[in-house]
Amino acid sequence: MLRAVLFDVDFTLFRPGPELGPEGYRRVGERHGFALDPSLYEHAREAALDALQRHHELVHDEEVWFAFTERIVLGMGGDPARARACAIDMVREWERHENFLLYEDAPPVLEELRRHGLLIGLVSNGQRDLEEFVAHHGLAVDATVGSRSHGRVKPHPSIFVAALEALGVGPAEAAMVGDSYEDDIEGARALGMRAILLDRDGRYPDVPDRIDTLLALPAALGVGIG
Repeated sequence: MLRAVLFDVDFTLFRPGPELGPEGYRRVGERHGFALDPSLYEHAREAALDALQRHHELVHDEEVWFAFTERIVLGMGGDPARARACAIDMVREWERHENFLLYEDAPPVLEELRRHGLLIGLVSNGQRDLEEFVAHHGLAVDATVGSRSHGRVKPHPSIFVAALEALGVGPAEAAMVGDSYEDDIEGARALGMRAILLDRDGRYPDVPDRIDTLLALPAALGVGIG
């Protein structure tokens, strides 16, 4: 019986605002005296993600985020001599709670799950203090586990276990919802949890248990609407 739903945060419930996108990188680059090309952002970010996933040891380490962001800066044409300082400033922008916006499909779905008595937990990788982030945005959840305080990042099993223990449920009683197949879906399924991939951009059309909007989540979980 389903008792709880765990959610990833970035690109699942919240989207980064403009200060964290291509134009945000351009503006931070200007502060450091060089021009970054916004048109190169997507390719640079994908390359940085590939490198991060190949070399990540699933330990939360601020240096990992600096190195990841520095790769993006360099991929956008940044000056190697000043890319590190630019990357540190950009990471600090990712720590600012006001730089994130709640997706429009998130509030009604969270309310619907609550209406059916389901517990809500958040499990997130990243540099922000997750409890402060939730308080800033006025989000009602029952448990938060961020890699910054936990010490491990998804898909390490311990971060999921910590969330389940905080909610007082077992893996078979919970579902995980997230946008990363490797971090969220494979990580949760390895523990015996059900996992729903939120594929907003249609990158995984053939993956089972896939939705393209959170509005489809209640039906995917078998939670009646009405």
